[in-house]
Amino acid sequence: MSQPDPDEEARAGDPRASRQEPTDDVPATTDRRSRVGEPVVRADPEITGERASDAIDFDPDDPESVARAAEVLAEFAGCQGEEDCVDMLRGAAACAALVRGVASYREAAERAGGVSVSFIRTWARVHDLPQSVRRHVARGEIAPSAAKHLARVDGPARLDLAWAVLDHDLTVRQVRSLASRVNDGTSAQEALREEGVELGDIRLSLPVEQYRELRREASMQNTTPSDLVAEMIAERYD
Repeated sequence: MSQPDPDEEARAGDPRASRQEPTDDVPATTDRRSRVGEPVVRADPEITGERASDAIDFDPDDPESVARAAEVLAEFAGCQGEEDCVDMLRGAAACAALVRGVASYREAAERAGGVSVSFIRTWARVHDLPQSVRRHVARGEIAPSAAKHLARVDGPARLDLAWAVLDHDLTVRQVRSLASRVNDGTSAQEALREEGVELGDIRLSLPVEQYRELRREASMQNTTPSDLVAEMIAERYD
């Protein structure tokens, strides 16, 4: 089973896809460490259960696989992205793989039977979300409609907004507004604060033994449990 890639988590998205005028240019590379179209999340049985064995691997370098991606994309567009979360990720993967395979959004739209370029661009960006975010989408904890707006922003802001969705039950409308403000130049932290959300505020439930030790250690170091946990995490990932 593939594990989340820290480099993939820190980087996210093609800036041209979210902040500049749409073009037909397809980036030469992707922020994903896994190959475009590879079912890293969809094929994880811990997330998708028995459906993991049915995950489709779209290979943009294989003409037959690209043709299959076009078929799946057309079916996906017929549902307007309103399928369940796993099917949505499959459709998003088909969008990304087809675009990569034909090296053109317009050509991808034609190959998929006239699906709009904007539809393909939107869902291809969702496929490029960090793996840690896509896992929550697959679990149904982040709605596909919210994922579309998360995919509009770049870099760490994607993670900041995604974790705020999980910790503060943000609505799709709020996510859409937040993504727009971030793309207008407001930091994710400031945009969230304007919504009454303090980024980094999280509630933890610990086993009694670990809770007792955390409190004891924080007291002995004349600090707070939050600061102590932050210090431990910083040491863990330094």
